[in-house]
Amino acid sequence: MKKINYNLEMENIIKNIGENKPKLLLHSCCGPCSSAVLERINEYFDITVFYYNPNIDEKEEFLRRSEEQIELIKDMSLDDVKVVICDYNHDEFLEYVKGFEKYREGRARCFKCYVERLENAAIYAKENGFSYFTTTLSISPHKDSQILNRIGKYLSNKYKINYLYSDFKKKNGFKRSVELTTKYKMYRQDYCGCEFSKMERQSLNEEN
Repeated sequence: MKKINYNLEMENIIKNIGENKPKLLLHSCCGPCSSAVLERINEYFDITVFYYNPNIDEKEEFLRRSEEQIELIKDMSLDDVKVVICDYNHDEFLEYVKGFEKYREGRARCFKCYVERLENAAIYAKENGFSYFTTTLSISPHKDSQILNRIGKYLSNKYKINYLYSDFKKKNGFKRSVELTTKYKMYRQDYCGCEFSKMERQSLNEEN
């Protein structure tokens, strides 16, 4: 399958935006990843950050990341950006990926996780009058933007709401997120969130 330049797709969407900023629901996996995304697209959209991450293995970790998300908005002086912090429900995630626990990170279990989080974002966006929804996930060099955007397209058709195609790792997006994380002295985790990701990372560290 031919790869699509989703960064170019996003830029074409932005070019056709009129004077009024459309409402965008931005699913965020964490503050550090959202930093460069917000910096890049805030001027074009009326953004609400949607922090929905039941994949995170412990409530303490979930809360720490959510607090970093809220603090980042303040530190970046993004007064117009709103934040929705969803309830923590890790059992929901575990049920959703049941039977896929042994897949390595970046494979089928992760794809199911993307669908769960993006589908909840799509539903929230549709129910609350947003023009677009999207996710920060594509800023990670470990996330496949082709798959993420295909999921976004499917959910866009299913719920009749626009998906903002994107590949935020392009144009040094990930590098910029690291710079902003340092600038704002943010907590940056070293695993995606779930216990399966954590165990795989620990195993790799032990091998090295």
